[in-house]
Amino acid sequence: MSWLIYGLLSALFASFVAILGKVGIKGIDSNVATAVRAVVMAGATLLFITCNGTIGQVRDITWKPMMFIVLSGLAGAASWMFYFGALQQAAASKVAPIDRLSIVFTLILAAIFLKEKVTLGIAAGCVLIVVGSILIVKA
Repeated sequence: MSWLIYGLLSALFASFVAILGKVGIKGIDSNVATAVRAVVMAGATLLFITCNGTIGQVRDITWKPMMFIVLSGLAGAASWMFYFGALQQAAASKVAPIDRLSIVFTLILAAIFLKEKVTLGIAAGCVLIVVGSILIVKA
């Protein structure tokens, strides 16, 4: 499967996270809901790598990649704690566009730390994402 199909499927399932999460956190502490979700995600991903035969590769990860994977996991956990907290306080249709500003932050951080090129088109796209998020939230 190509990166584009993976990306579109990621976006589709991310939209289900917002909708199902919003329904699921009614009357439940958002941090507790996030913890339960994390356990389910860990179990599902372990099952997936077991079924596709790649679970043995976990022991082959050296310390430096592991450090960055762990830091990425911590950043993801923080993201989801804040995301579910926001969902508990606001409509999913308001929270999701703000959360998707991560695209803009990612492009900026990729330019700074990964030395990825920022073209005029990328800059214009970022501006449109920000403006679009504002328009959706203000609607």
